[in-house]
Amino acid sequence: MAFIMHASKNCRLGFCFGLMLWLLSATAYADGEVAEVKQAKLTLEENAYVLSAEIIYRFSKKAMNALQNGVPLFWIVQIEVQEQRDFIWNRTLSEKEIRYRLQYHALLNMYRVKNESSGEVYNFSTLAAALDLMSTIRDFPVISSGFINLDKNQYRTAVRVLFDRNALPLPLRPIAYLNPQWYLSSDWTLWPLTK
Repeated sequence: MAFIMHASKNCRLGFCFGLMLWLLSATAYADGEVAEVKQAKLTLEENAYVLSAEIIYRFSKKAMNALQNGVPLFWIVQIEVQEQRDFIWNRTLSEKEIRYRLQYHALLNMYRVKNESSGEVYNFSTLAAALDLMSTIRDFPVISSGFINLDKNQYRTAVRVLFDRNALPLPLRPIAYLNPQWYLSSDWTLWPLTK
C-alpha cells in the first residue's frame, strides 16, 4: 500500500512538472507570434478624438496553414478611453472596436479582408497587401471632445489586438484554446491622453 501511495505521489509530481514545462514553452512560443500595436496616437480633429495606429500581425504555422486552407481568421482592434481617478477604479468613457475577417480563396487565388464594423470588403492578390490594409488605422473616431476635459481630469487611452478564437470553426476551437500557436493577441498598449 505504501508503494502505491509513493508511486501515485511521484506521478502527480511528474504531471505537475510536465504541465509547468509545457506552459513555459507555450508562453515562450506565443510571445514570438503575437500581434503588436507598433504605434498609436489619439488626436483632436474638429469635435472628436480620432485614432491613428500601426499594427503588426503575426501568424504561427498553425494559423498560416488554416488560412491557406480557407479558414477565416478574425482580429478585433479594441480601443478604450478611461478617465483616471485616484480613489476608485477608472471610469471607461469610450469602448470601440474594429473587427477584421481575413480569408484566402484558393480558386480565385486571392485574399479577402472584410471590415465587419463598416461592412467594407477588399480583395488582394497577396497576403502582404491584405495585412497592409489591416495594419493601418487612420482617423478612426473614438470619442467626442465634449466628454474630455483635460484641464480638470486625466485620461488614459488603451489599444490592443484580440485574435478571436471563438470565431474559428467549431472543430478547431478546442485545439485553439489548448495549443499556444493560436495565442495571437497583443497586450494592451497604454498612453496618457494629452493636449
